[in-house]
Amino acid sequence: MAPVLCLGETMVLGASAHRLPLEETPDVELHVAGAESNVAAGLAHLGQDVEWFSRLGDDPFATRIRALLRSRGVRADAVVTDPRRPTGLYFKDVRPTGSRVLYYRAGSAASALGPDDLDRLHLDRRRLVHVSGITAALSASCDALLERLLTLRRPRPPISFDVNHRPTLWDPATAGPRLLALARRADVVLVGLDEAERLWGTADEDAVRALLPEVASLVVKDADRAATSFTLRDGGDERTSVPALRVEVVEAIGAGDAFAAGWLASWLDGHDPTTALRLGHLMAACTLQHLGDLPPLPPADRLRALAADADWDQIDSTLLTRLPEHP
Repeated sequence: MAPVLCLGETMVLGASAHRLPLEETPDVELHVAGAESNVAAGLAHLGQDVEWFSRLGDDPFATRIRALLRSRGVRADAVVTDPRRPTGLYFKDVRPTGSRVLYYRAGSAASALGPDDLDRLHLDRRRLVHVSGITAALSASCDALLERLLTLRRPRPPISFDVNHRPTLWDPATAGPRLLALARRADVVLVGLDEAERLWGTADEDAVRALLPEVASLVVKDADRAATSFTLRDGGDERTSVPALRVEVVEAIGAGDAFAAGWLASWLDGHDPTTALRLGHLMAACTLQHLGDLPPLPPADRLRALAADADWDQIDSTLLTRLPEHP
């Protein structure tokens, strides 16, 4: 039983092999993508023993997902096969103004996740459970699963919650109150400053903290500028901010999950907030330079060494493209 569990839907992603709009491309590449399994793969790359749990259809897409995640070192043995519902699909429509996401996930196998799945999670054996707000938007039963998980009596394992608002799944007026209620019950919360402003009307990192004062560890990501963490320690609140690396962006989708994996890996290993934020930035920078959500990554020991480098401000992100990559 892996001590780290990531829970949520994973789908097969179709994207133009030539970075063209879908109506113009002659070929579509298939990738595996899902916020929580992206985090799981990143954690596994960084040496964590991690499992991903969800529901998949009885179809070739499910086989592809399982195989890819296992190849990345993620356990997936407990995933439920649903013979009545399909594995979810989505497409990236790449355009000069940015990618548009087209979902084909309504009625998917993962949308049938619910409170009855709690017994399959073996929470008494976990050091951390990672979830995201995407799950709450998929169905009433998915939302009920998160509700039950986050309101379990302690001792329960720490739960990390990535807000991950998807406007195509639910509008801010509906999502805002619900995601705030879920976030307030988590032990670790990760949120983008832009989505916090969209959902809750917060203007800066400190305003986000004021909304979530009792969360033990809060990380606010300000796009390509910086990330700031707030950590409760001995009755005080430690605030740490680290600037992001400058990168040439190929695709932004998936970078937030990579950041979460880097930060959580450092958190699990007991590293200081600065190192955790740096490793998050490094993982995000690697992903930003690739089309897929799960690109090859530099060796974990090199990433950790860069995160601990005293000359962080001098690191050139192009160094990452010159490092050897591991799938």
